[in-house]
Amino acid sequence: MQKDNAPVAKDLVLVGGGHSHVAVLRRFGMRPLPGLRLTLVTRDIHTPYSGMLPGYIAGHYGFDECHIDLGPLARFAGARLYHGEVEGLDPESRMLEVEGRPPVHYDLLSINTGSRPATLDVPGAAEYALPVKPIDAFLRNWEDLIQRVLDSRGRFRIAVVGGGAGGVELALATQYRLQTLLRERGDDPHRLDYLVLTRGPDILPTHNAGVRSRFYRVMGERDIRVLTEHRVTELREGVIVAEGQPEVEADAVLWVTSASAPGWPALSGLAVDERGFIRVDANLQSLSHPGVFVAGDVAALPDDRPKSGVFAVRQGPVLTENLRRAATGRRLRRYRPQRNFLGLISTGDRYAVASRGSFAMEGAWLWRMKDWIDRRFMERFNELPEMEEEAGPRLAAGVADQDAIRELSTLAMRCGGCGAKVGSTVLTRVMQRLPVSERGDVVLGIDAPDDATVLTVPEGRMLVQSVDYFRAFIDDTYTFGRIAANHALGDLFAMGAEPQSALAIATVPYGRERVVEESLYELLAGALSVLGPSGAVLAGGHSSEGAELAFGLTVNGLVDPDRIWRKGGMQPGDVLVLNKPIGTGTLFAADMRGKAKGRWVDAAIASMCVSNLEAGEILRRHGATACTDVTGFGLMGHLLEMTRASDVDAVLEIDAIPMLDGAPETVAAGILSSLQPQNLRLRRGVADLEEAARHPHFPLLFDPQTAGGLLASLPAEHAEACIAELQRGGYPTAAVIGRVETRGEAMEPVRVVS
Repeated sequence: MQKDNAPVAKDLVLVGGGHSHVAVLRRFGMRPLPGLRLTLVTRDIHTPYSGMLPGYIAGHYGFDECHIDLGPLARFAGARLYHGEVEGLDPESRMLEVEGRPPVHYDLLSINTGSRPATLDVPGAAEYALPVKPIDAFLRNWEDLIQRVLDSRGRFRIAVVGGGAGGVELALATQYRLQTLLRERGDDPHRLDYLVLTRGPDILPTHNAGVRSRFYRVMGERDIRVLTEHRVTELREGVIVAEGQPEVEADAVLWVTSASAPGWPALSGLAVDERGFIRVDANLQSLSHPGVFVAGDVAALPDDRPKSGVFAVRQGPVLTENLRRAATGRRLRRYRPQRNFLGLISTGDRYAVASRGSFAMEGAWLWRMKDWIDRRFMERFNELPEMEEEAGPRLAAGVADQDAIRELSTLAMRCGGCGAKVGSTVLTRVMQRLPVSERGDVVLGIDAPDDATVLTVPEGRMLVQSVDYFRAFIDDTYTFGRIAANHALGDLFAMGAEPQSALAIATVPYGRERVVEESLYELLAGALSVLGPSGAVLAGGHSSEGAELAFGLTVNGLVDPDRIWRKGGMQPGDVLVLNKPIGTGTLFAADMRGKAKGRWVDAAIASMCVSNLEAGEILRRHGATACTDVTGFGLMGHLLEMTRASDVDAVLEIDAIPMLDGAPETVAAGILSSLQPQNLRLRRGVADLEEAARHPHFPLLFDPQTAGGLLASLPAEHAEACIAELQRGGYPTAAVIGRVETRGEAMEPVRVVS
C-alpha cells in the first residue's frame, strides 16, 4: 500500500509483470516519487525468470527459486496489485479495460506483457500443441504431460516445433526430466522418442556455427533427431504435417516458434508493426501515444532486435528513469541496447554452452556460472532492500496543468466535520456511473434527493440489520468493495435473512478530484457487484475524505419469524459444517510484513470474494439448526458463542478444518493478526487446553477472519448430502469439522481433537 501520505497527483499503471517491470517496481520501492501512484495489472501473480525455466523443467530448481513473487514486490513498491488480464485500451480517455473489473484510469502507462508463440495461423496448433507461452499454462500442461508419459507403456513420441535456442533448450530439459523420472520408477528411459522440427536449414539460426555444432553433437548423443526444412502447416491428433515433407507421428507436440503479440494493442490504435508489436522510439515510448511506454518482447524497437529476456532486463533501469522523467516533465533518456551479449544455453543436465558473437565454449563450469548469475539476479527481488526518500523533483513540480497544481496545493488543508465530505459534483458523477436497482419495499432510495432512505417491512416478516466497517487491507479498491459487501452480508445469511437494502459508508484518501472520484466509484461498483446478485439494493450512504481508505455497509434483510437462525439452536447429535477455509488474519499480517507469497494472498482474496448466499440456501435445505458467520472472533470465538447459547458442548476435529494455503506456514513462523492476542483469551473455553495447544494449527482457531464462511450445525444424517452440494455449489473445501454433544459437567464447552 502507499508508503507516503502525499496526495495522489498522477497514476502510473504497469501492465504485465515482465522482466522490465519487476525492475521498475524494485527501483520505485527504493526511491518512491511522492504523488505518483503505481498500479500493477498482471495476469500472473508469479513472474517466471526465463533464464531459470529450463532448469526448473529439468528438475534442478523449485517453483519459488525461479519465479519472482509480485505480491511482496508490489507492496514494497507501494503499488496497487490488480490481478486480471487486460482486454483493451482506450488511449484517448486513458482507460484500461481489465477483465472482471471497472476500467482503470492512467496518466502514464507502461506495457511489459511479453509475447506468445505464433500458433494461430497453423491449423490444429491450438488444439494439439502445448505452447511454451504463457508460461503458467505451459507449466500446468507440462505436469499433465509428465503424468501421461509415466502412465504410458512402450514408445512415447515427443516433438518440439521450433529450432531456436528456446526449442533446443526445451527439448533437452524435458527429455532429461522425463528420463530421470522413468529411471527412478524402474522404467526404460529410452522408450522416449524425441525430435526437433525447424523450418530453416539449421537449428539456432541466430548463433554461430561453433554453437550449432556443439548442440548437434549433444542432441546426437541424447538420441534427439533434428528435422530441418520442416515448416509445419498443420497439426492433427498424433500427426504433424510439414510442407513438402512426409507426415511425422507424435504423441505430444511442444510449440516454441517465433513470437506473436497480443491483439489488443493494435485494436486500441497504438502504432504497431506488421506482427502487432508496439512500435517505440529510442526512449521506449510509443510512436503514436507519448504517454505510453513499452518494454520487453511486446515492444518493436527501432533496430528490430530479436525477442530476448536479456534485453528486457537491460531496459528496466532506463524505463524506470523515463517513467520518472515523464511524470515530472523532464527530458527522456535514450535506451542503447548492447551489441552482443553472452548467452548461456543449458543442455538439460548441469552443463551449458556459451555463445557470444563468433565465440563458443562448453562445460559444466559454465552451468555453475549461469546458476550463480541467475540466483544472484533472483536475490535482488527475494531480498528487498530498505527504502529511501526520493531525492529529486517532486511530482507536482512537473505537472503542466496549472489547475492541477492549484488543486494539489489545497490538499494539505482539509476540513473536518461535514467539510470532509466528498464534494457534490464528484458524488453526482459517481452515482450517474453506477447502475440503479429498485425494490418495491425500498420506498425512497439512492435515486431520490431526500435526506434518508425509507423502507417498508412486508406484513408477517421481520427486519434484520447489521453493520460492518473497516480499514482497507488490500490496494485493489474494487476488490476491497466486493469483500466488504460479502463480509457485511454474511451476518444476514447467518440469520437466514434475505438481503433487502444497504447503506454504504466510505472514506477515501485525499487526492485530486479525479482520483477521489475513481476511488469512490470503484468501491461502490465492487460492493454493487455483490449486492446485486444477493437481491439487495444500494439505498444510500455517506462518503468522506480521510487519511486512508475505509469502507463498510449497513445491511438490511427480511426473514420470516419462524425461519430465523439463532446461535442457540444447536442440538446434541448435530455435526458442525464449515463452507470456507480459515486463515485470512495471519496471511494478511504476513503480507503487511512482506512474508506471504503472492499466490497465498491471491487465493485468500479469491476466497473472500466468494459469497455465502448459496451456502446459506444449501444449509437451509439440509435442515441446519443454528448458524453464524466466522469473522473477527475467529472460529473458536464464534463456536463458543454457539455452544453457550445452545447449552451444549462441541468436539472440534482440528485436522478436518479447511485452511487457506500458506496459513499454517505463516502461523508456524509466528506471524499473527494484531487481534489474535485478544481472541486467544477465549482458550479458557477449551478442554484439555495443554494437549490441544500442542497442535501446530491451534493458533488458527483464534485467527480473525474477513468475509469468512458460515459455521452451521445440522443433523448428522444430512451431512454427507450437504457437503456434496456445498462442494458442487462453489465451496470446494466445505467439510464436517466436528460434532455437538450434550452439555457435560466440565467448565470448558469445546474439546479439540486431532
